[in-house]
Amino acid sequence: MPNEPPSSYPEIYLSKTDAALPIWFSNDYKKYKNIQPMHGGGNGVLMSCDDLNLGRRIAIKLLKPGQQNSARERKRLLREARVTAQLAHPNTIPVYEIGKTTDGELYFAMKKVEGENLFQALIRIAQGDEQTKAYFTIDRLLSVLIQVAHALSYAHSHGVIHRDIKPENIFLGIFGEVYLMDWGVAKVWGMPAQDESVTDPGQLSDNPRVTETGQHPGTPLYMSPEQIRGTPTVDERSDIFSLGIVLYEILTQREPFRGSDVQETFANILHKAPPPPSQVASERELPAELDAICMKALKKKPRDRFQSAEEMIEEIEQFRQRSASC
Repeated sequence: MPNEPPSSYPEIYLSKTDAALPIWFSNDYKKYKNIQPMHGGGNGVLMSCDDLNLGRRIAIKLLKPGQQNSARERKRLLREARVTAQLAHPNTIPVYEIGKTTDGELYFAMKKVEGENLFQALIRIAQGDEQTKAYFTIDRLLSVLIQVAHALSYAHSHGVIHRDIKPENIFLGIFGEVYLMDWGVAKVWGMPAQDESVTDPGQLSDNPRVTETGQHPGTPLYMSPEQIRGTPTVDERSDIFSLGIVLYEILTQREPFRGSDVQETFANILHKAPPPPSQVASERELPAELDAICMKALKKKPRDRFQSAEEMIEEIEQFRQRSASC
């Protein structure tokens, strides 16, 4: 298994669980000690630290240096914290609190999970790492996708559209956990249609894997056609399109719409249909059923896709059942 539990994984002792509250007890940022940087964080900075009140190691997320005075980035961090906290689901990270550091910087605290994101695993598969390939079989990767789809189904039922589904935002815990992360550009029903400040398309990042805000919230390689057009009625079928791109990448280790730059990538998403996964990765002998599921999720018109995450889950589960019985 590629992700082995660290030897220093914290154990639970009575000396930590039964201790009286100390005289210096604090319920503010002072209770966090031994702060260390972590990898990841997307638009922000991730740090791990000890919560002295509860005797556990947690993660905190802050804005990057220079972003604390950005109203848009502050709103995004608060939205990520509050949406994640309200979507209490097995496939979302538990959020503990929002606060300010001793320097007045915004942060939110959440569960610290050991593991890696799906993109890191897919890179090793593409590089031919035999141990990773043996562990992350097609069936196991489909199981990961199903858990992400369950998180989306739950979010959609609560009026929340993620808008940034990509392998980097799918976290794989060392004990089999799957978490859908980074709800910072989520669309919440009832918010004004123009809830983002307008960004000139010419100012888009040159990196199509980086999350954008503004007129095109999301990550260029994984956007739906309606996200690119700025359609105000983006709904759950947009997330299904992005999930279809992740499925395509799982099956082929390639992004279906990548162009030479962001604008060409957008044009491909809007106007070009990618070849079926079985043609791109012919060496994997992918079944026609998976081609059909993937290509249906990638239909240009929302009405032609799966109409809900549950509908897509059902199709994938039926394929897995048929494969297991063969």
